[in-house]
Amino acid sequence: MNALSINNLGGLGGKLLKPLRISSALLAAMLVLAGCSLAPTYERPAVNTSVAYKEAADESANAKAASDWKTAQPAEDLARGEWWKIFNDEGLNALEVQALEANQNLKAAAARLSQSRALRQDARSGLFPQVNAGFGATRQRPSPASQGLAPDANTTPNTLWRAQLGVSYEADLFGRVASTVDAATADAQRSEALFHSVRLALQADVAQQYFLLRELDAEQELYSGTVDLRTQSLKLVQRRFNEGDISEVDVARAKSELASAQSESFGIARQRANAEHALAILLGKTPAEFDFKPQPLQRLSITIPAGLPSDLLERRPDIAAAERAMAAANARVGVARSAWFPRLDLTGGLGYESAKLGDLFNWSSRTFLLGPLVGTALTLPIFDGG
Repeated sequence: MNALSINNLGGLGGKLLKPLRISSALLAAMLVLAGCSLAPTYERPAVNTSVAYKEAADESANAKAASDWKTAQPAEDLARGEWWKIFNDEGLNALEVQALEANQNLKAAAARLSQSRALRQDARSGLFPQVNAGFGATRQRPSPASQGLAPDANTTPNTLWRAQLGVSYEADLFGRVASTVDAATADAQRSEALFHSVRLALQADVAQQYFLLRELDAEQELYSGTVDLRTQSLKLVQRRFNEGDISEVDVARAKSELASAQSESFGIARQRANAEHALAILLGKTPAEFDFKPQPLQRLSITIPAGLPSDLLERRPDIAAAERAMAAANARVGVARSAWFPRLDLTGGLGYESAKLGDLFNWSSRTFLLGPLVGTALTLPIFDGG
């Protein structure tokens, strides 16, 4: 009798354990599928660079460059710092600060970076359950046919008040959500690289326009002296012509040289005005409110080593931005491929519903829902017209 009881208990235990084993197997399968990703394996594209610069034609220089060859170590993420301070020019330092604070292109790039980071955060939210709360009422009048009544029967409309808390979660079976996050992350990194590229280009443009203005001031100073010299020479030639010492041809030649020097001086003034307007725009100002005092450029003694060709690629944020765009496109391939496979959405709701608003939050009005209110939990596309 005891043995029979034990056998019965064993059979009952086996019946209880069987659903548990099935559930465990199903859960394990879902966890395995959740680790799947349909995105292609991404590999950074290789960039072929020269061993040495073209101008290094000397064999000994080529040999030295070959011995200095190294594996590329991307440095586009490193901060450039205030590199323009190497020129020890307070005027340039002040202009660089103004440009970083007021340039509209830089502000637009910063806004795009903030936008891409927000989109990445939005994509990451798909990795976590979504919780929402709702409150409202529905008014419905059922048809007589739905109630099994005669066609001319009268049905009473009813009002249903509902307050509930809903939870939904997409089981990332085939990596759709993870690939979306990867794509958004790569897009954010691309925007960050483009921001660094715009900022670096702005700093370089400000320095270039600043030194161009000072170079033109130096040229203007030179041509102003030339015009003064040609004017004095013309007076001397005119006096000699008046005394009958030289012919009229010499006077015409002196006048032509003076007019040529004046023309060159006017051309330099026009170029300086264009450069000054360009610098004003870089600083976020209108040309009318910006005035750059003439400052002839003096000799600069700064030596910058050439380095290796690969060093330039390592420091260029625009190349990093292009590579991150390829990574984002690669991740979106996985998002597109996941549309061929089932999608599992786990949903549930817990709350209260009542025909009267005063009875809504009574204990007897509680209700719950497991599974989607509309549709199915597991969906698979069959035909969508291509």
